[in-house]
Amino acid sequence: YQRRVHGDLIQKMEEKTKMMVEPMIPRSFRLMLELEKGEKGMGDSNISYGLAKGDDTTFTDWEATIIGQPGTAFDNRIYMMSIKCGDKYPMVPPTVKFNSKINMTCVNQSSGVVEPSKLEILKKWKSDYNMETILTTLRKEMTTSANKGLSQPPDGSNFQSTLSDILL
Repeated sequence: YQRRVHGDLIQKMEEKTKMMVEPMIPRSFRLMLELEKGEKGMGDSNISYGLAKGDDTTFTDWEATIIGQPGTAFDNRIYMMSIKCGDKYPMVPPTVKFNSKINMTCVNQSSGVVEPSKLEILKKWKSDYNMETILTTLRKEMTTSANKGLSQPPDGSNFQSTLSDILL
């Protein structure tokens, strides 16, 4: 018992020390790094992301794509998405929306918005997560038993609302 309590105390102290020692990377610098990684395709080749408008100096509005998982109802499809990184990103998760119609348990079927309460990574967001983490998680979610066999809307169909419409 004492070892466990002692171990828990040490772990909590290490976490607090880490938070005090590691400086917070400014939002714009963090997003600039994400943009560079996304543009260079330095991660998973089945996802891509970048700024919606190249002159967006606020690094707020992003576009992304996910290539559907083979062997699932998402196979041979490319899904277009919008991501909005608010002023408090990365402390607060971005808003993620599918523009392409998709049937997944974590996606609102009226708007295409990924519902944070239904996707673990958004529900338990950590500031060291990023857009790539979200996109790869969504792609993995396509293979779960709850999603992989769901019938999908016709290829090429889109949700009517935009992310700007939803956030207003």
